[in-house]
Amino acid sequence: MSDTPKFTVIDRRKFKAEEEQEAKQASQPETEQAPQPQTPAEPSSGPRLVVSEPRPATSADDAAAADQESAADLPPAPTAEESREQKMAYEVSAQRLEEMVRAQNPAMGAQPPIGFENLVQQIYVSAMIQMGAGTQEGQRPRVDILGARQTIDLLGILAEKTKGNLTEAEDRTLQSVLFEVRMAFLELTSMITLQGMQPPQPPPPGRR
Repeated sequence: MSDTPKFTVIDRRKFKAEEEQEAKQASQPETEQAPQPQTPAEPSSGPRLVVSEPRPATSADDAAAADQESAADLPPAPTAEESREQKMAYEVSAQRLEEMVRAQNPAMGAQPPIGFENLVQQIYVSAMIQMGAGTQEGQRPRVDILGARQTIDLLGILAEKTKGNLTEAEDRTLQSVLFEVRMAFLELTSMITLQGMQPPQPPPPGRR
């Protein structure tokens, strides 16, 4: 099973304000504080593996409330001016990098612009590799059936969220790729069932 690493969004614009606040507090006279109760530290016996439990089914109201709660925990979105300046800086940096690569490889032409079809293709390739495609001859395919399911579900979410906002060619590409990877998943799971193979199980949680 492919473990999806968790991440935390950090608002880097808060660093300066926090540093100024800490400097202000350090300049003030110290005041006596009541001792805080200390909780005994758990004995460390190496890394602990945490397995995410499946989320129970929720209603539309619960999902909306969860979305609002998640949005409240996020830092404020960048302003239009901040986004514009960052985009310009990114494009300049990317252009400089491409010029350096082309200088070392004169035969290489300009790279085509990245489009929606490139995103669909990247997810498609990931799903097929997780289902054993691309294995070299003579080697045993390595199948990550649970990871493949998550990747295919990502394509489904992409199709749902972009519905009505794609061109005809983009929608046809997405629907064709989604159909193909789902068919490959069905064939693979049928083969596993016929051969009596057990799908990989998630690792047990670590001892506390």
